[in-house]
Amino acid sequence: MKTNGVFLLMLLLVSGVVSAQNNPCAAEAQSQMDFWVGDWQLSWPGPQTGLPEDSLGRGRNHIARVLGGCIVQENFENLQSGYAGKSWSTYSAQRGTWQQTWVDNQGGYLVFTGGMEGAEMILKTAPVNRDGKTIVNRMVFRDIAANSFKWHWQRSEDGGKTWTDRWVIRYERAEPLSEKG
Repeated sequence: MKTNGVFLLMLLLVSGVVSAQNNPCAAEAQSQMDFWVGDWQLSWPGPQTGLPEDSLGRGRNHIARVLGGCIVQENFENLQSGYAGKSWSTYSAQRGTWQQTWVDNQGGYLVFTGGMEGAEMILKTAPVNRDGKTIVNRMVFRDIAANSFKWHWQRSEDGGKTWTDRWVIRYERAEPLSEKG
């Protein structure tokens, strides 16, 4: 009887390992966006979104893992203008990159790819040639800490050689994580 119990336990352990190896969302890189998960209060210099000088733009963002933890879902809202959008991000082990799709209430649709570059998460659009310029947009998550980070929306008109900030948002966790957190 004891032998059967040990055999059953070993079978369960082995099947759990095999199951984890077959889980496309079990890749170590899948956790690279865990810093983003949670509820966030957002602020930015008002003029970046058409507000008066010396004012702050405000928003909120709820980020959650959905679909068995495979997808990072974003729910963004600008509290002053009503601009809102959603994104879905997932790590593609096959491609070795993060993929994100963004849609918003103004008909916007953007597709990004990228990943961690040093201490920053960088996701870029594919280059588009317009008026003799090679336009690329990207978002950069930087200065990442447990309860805050900065998000930069940047644009390049030279194929990614130089970048200009278009919108910089300060993220503060709505309910800070404990130091152990």
